Amino acid sequence: MLDRNWIRVIYGDSPKQMVMEVLEAIKPEKEIGDNALIGIKPNLVVAKPASSGATTSPEIVAGIIEYLKSKGHDNIVIMEGSWVGGRTGEAFRVCGYEDLSKEYGVPLVDLQRDSSRPVETGGMTISICEYAAKVDYLINVPVLKGHCQTNLTCALKNLKGCIPDSEKRRFHTMGLHKPIAYLNKLIRQDLIIVDGMNGDLNFEEGGNPVQMNRIIAGKDPVLVDSYAAHLIGYSIEEVPYISMAEQIGAGSSDLEKADIVELNKDEGIRKITPSRRVRYLARHIVEDSACSACYGSLIYALERLDERGLLSRLEDKLYIGQNFRNKKLDGIGIGACASGFDKCVRGCPPKARDIVEYLEGLI
Repeated sequence: MLDRNWIRVIYGDSPKQMVMEVLEAIKPEKEIGDNALIGIKPNLVVAKPASSGATTSPEIVAGIIEYLKSKGHDNIVIMEGSWVGGRTGEAFRVCGYEDLSKEYGVPLVDLQRDSSRPVETGGMTISICEYAAKVDYLINVPVLKGHCQTNLTCALKNLKGCIPDSEKRRFHTMGLHKPIAYLNKLIRQDLIIVDGMNGDLNFEEGGNPVQMNRIIAGKDPVLVDSYAAHLIGYSIEEVPYISMAEQIGAGSSDLEKADIVELNKDEGIRKITPSRRVRYLARHIVEDSACSACYGSLIYALERLDERGLLSRLEDKLYIGQNFRNKKLDGIGIGACASGFDKCVRGCPPKARDIVEYLEGLI
């Protein structure tokens, strides 16, 4: 699978096993050199566990490491630079990566302590951490979640951890979108493994996790982020750095031409305790044995409607869950299991973007 125009999705509630299965399906070892230095870049923006919706699950990284080692690749590092004001070392400890490092013998590289060098592309100069430029094969492992300034943070934005703190501050003065796009011309991602297990509703620091029970694999960060935006209810235009990155040749946003395959279907019932915000959104929902991915799409969609001031105008209840199969009731069905309703958003699971567009047409 040497081209970049593909996405693979796997559902479930066992992230370590899931990532090993998706790697077995795409076989990245075929393009990794025998002595290549492999860098794994999670999202450890803050010192909070993955259950918060803010950071990459160490189980996913464990699965990546085990898979690579099983294929004879032992030259692996985990590298990250937390956000300005935070300490990467603390994030490594709190997020479970110190234990991971000891268990697998994989070094942790704190990019906040790394030297950097300026690199130019398209008339923009950006300082890049030396270690990020040093690795031969970069595996980006972002969290699929909302962001208070850019709406989405996923593959493209996660590379911001590969620049020094001084550059992170400058990115904010530049408005984030343009420098994020250009950063992805300077650092090539060889493989993207998205942690879509339970990303935050709208804030990169976590606090309102939404269980989605999925891992997404790809090679094109623009394509992956285009797909990710739809999953949490945004159009591509609502995340400007996606189109900017495409315009300068960092990838393609054309989902219609992409080879997108779901390796299985989600059957996991929700497990995490919903936050107050999620409970507020869920008052519109009648749920009976809904799968996590489907329910998560609906929660993201309701948040997008609320952001636009439309949620208060929604009068019908939204029915979702496996026990609505073959039933007909007044209201709106969400997903394939509720397709017997007169009004229904189809999909298994539907994307939040599809739900938003459908409900906007009814309000």
